[in-house]
Formats: sequence, structure tokens, C-alpha cells
Amino acid sequence: MRVSSQGVTVVALLADPDAPTEIAQRMARTLPARLADRSGQGRRFDVEVVSEPFTAGTEDPPTLMRRIMDRGRAESWDIVVALTDLPLHSHGRKLVVDLSHEHGLALLSLPPLGGLRLQTRARRAVEEAVLSLAGPRATGAEGPPPGQPLLGPFVSRLAPIHPGQVGEEETADLRYVVSGPRGYLRVLVGMVRANRPWRLVPGLSKALAAALATGAAATVNSTIWNLAESLSAPRLAIATVGSVVLMIGWLIVDAQLWHRSAEVSREARQRARLYNASTVMTVGIGVLVCYAGLIVINLVWALFILNAQVFASTTRTPLDATEYWTLSWFVTSVATVGGALGSGLESDEAIRAAAYSKREQERRRVLQDDDGD
Repeated sequence: MRVSSQGVTVVALLADPDAPTEIAQRMARTLPARLADRSGQGRRFDVEVVSEPFTAGTEDPPTLMRRIMDRGRAESWDIVVALTDLPLHSHGRKLVVDLSHEHGLALLSLPPLGGLRLQTRARRAVEEAVLSLAGPRATGAEGPPPGQPLLGPFVSRLAPIHPGQVGEEETADLRYVVSGPRGYLRVLVGMVRANRPWRLVPGLSKALAAALATGAAATVNSTIWNLAESLSAPRLAIATVGSVVLMIGWLIVDAQLWHRSAEVSREARQRARLYNASTVMTVGIGVLVCYAGLIVINLVWALFILNAQVFASTTRTPLDATEYWTLSWFVTSVATVGGALGSGLESDEAIRAAAYSKREQERRRVLQDDDGD
């Protein structure tokens, strides 16, 4: 077992900024006690959280493992577990975790853990990695300890995770990856969660201002009243879908969020499809949250401003709960189109900051710089 001279195993959680750091800080509160309970024999653990962008400029797992090894050598750490919210790839597979028992290192990619119960899954993964790295080893032996379960509980909980190929010259001696449709979906959901799509709402201030102004004006427009009364529920649904799709498409095109890979390899095309799918889902969820908020605001505005007699004389329909809902629904679709136009006033940087995590923003800046060169 790796242990410092004071009889305490020092574990460093080296986390990328933003979500990985937050996850590491939360798990660090209980991780020492949980590790001590699971390891037994009175072993003690000290957990430190270090937040720094160790993935800056690269997504290559062997390069990252060498960086982690160099970082660990500069400190008095016995074990280093690095956490990132970037999706990593190795030999055409999506990487979950790399382990180096010889050097006491682990590299954990959070997106393959999925979008649900991420904190719990990440904590379990870190526990299994630390216990595997801290286990007894033969002197001078490379690779994982013989006879050890090697993250068995971690794999069974988070299937379809399975062992992956490790190159002879790599620092890692054990790798777990995900593959297949279920693995792709798990990574995609994890990427969307890392982007935190709900942050798109406050991040698009100018678009929201345009949507609110459009909605306020449309609510008191008699032509809109008559149009809303004439539309059936299916046509209102079509208007909703059309306005949301227009907003999503406009944001992606105007802010140049679509990822185009300069490489022609199969793996590069797969990565591009994964990034673009996460972009569409991230922006789509953000726009839907905006739409839901707008419909509530427009409904409250209609309840406050509309006069039942004026409405009835114009549309020949009494203003009841159904009419309030129908009008607010249609006005929200119109306002969403106005918001799409208003989003053109936002800077590309503001939209990217609202749509992506800090690591993803940096990754895209690097790609743009490479394309510019």
C-alpha cells in the first residue's frame, strides 16, 4: 500500500475548474472516512483538492497521464486522481478511467458516468480507483496488483463499462472504456450535464429582453388575439416546434457552435458527431427552459393587462381560462422568434459562455486557433 512517512496516505484530487472541482470538493468531505472504513486495518487517508486546468490544450490520455505524473512528483502526494468533464477517447473508445498502479495515478473522465446521480457515481469511481492504487503490490512489479478485483464493483454498477486496450509505451497499466449505443448515450448525457444547459437562460440577456418585449406587445395586439383563436391545438404545437427549432438553429449558426473537424479519420468524425449532438441537446434544453419561463410570464402579463369586454368584442369569444392559455401559448411562440432575432445582438463569446462548460469553451478556442493557423 502507498503510504507516507507519517502513516497517512495522501490522496490528491486534481480537478479541472468548474464542475469537476465542485464535485471533488463535495466528495472530499466524506472521502477520508469512507476510504478508511473500506480499507480496514486502521489505515488513514488525507484528501486534498487542487483545482487547475490540467487538460489545457490536449485531449490525449497518455499526454494527460504524463502531466499528472509530473504534477504528482512535484508534491508530497501518494496518490493522484485527476477529474475532468471533457470526453476523452482512446483507440476509438470513450475513456472512463486510466490507472497507473506503478505511479499511483488515475485519470477519470466524468461524462461517461452519465447525467444522473453524477456525484454518487463519481465518488464511487474515485473510491474504487484509490483503493485499487493503494492496495498491496509486489516490489518493483508493474501493473495492477495480482488477485485484486480491479474496480469490479465500479464496473458492475456502471455497465456498459469494460476493460480497454492499453499501449505498451503508455503510463497507464489499466483502462476502462465505454462502447456501443448505450455507452454513446451515457457519454452524450454526461456532456450535456457538464455544459449545464439551464445556464443558457441568464446568459442570453439580449435575446430574453427581445422575447419579453415581443411577448408584451403581442399580448395586447388584437390581430394576435384573432390568430390565437383561429388556431387549433395541433397548429399551436407546430408553431411551438417551429419557433423552438428556429431559435436553436439560429443560436448554433450565428454563434458558430457547430463543430467541424479538419481531420478525416473515423475517430475524428465520431468525435465531431458527439460534440455536435451535445451542442444541439444543450442549446435545445436551454431554449425549452426559456420557452417554459416565457409562457408563464406571458400568462401572468395577460391576466394583468387584458380586459375581458374588449377581448370578447374583438374576438366574439369570452375571455376564460382556455383563452388565456391559448393566447399565452401562441404569444410565447411569437416571442421566441423575436428572441431568436434578438440573440443576434449577443456576442459569440457570451453565447458560448452560456452554452458550454469552461473546459469545453477552452477546447473550442484551441480548435478555432488551430483552424486559423
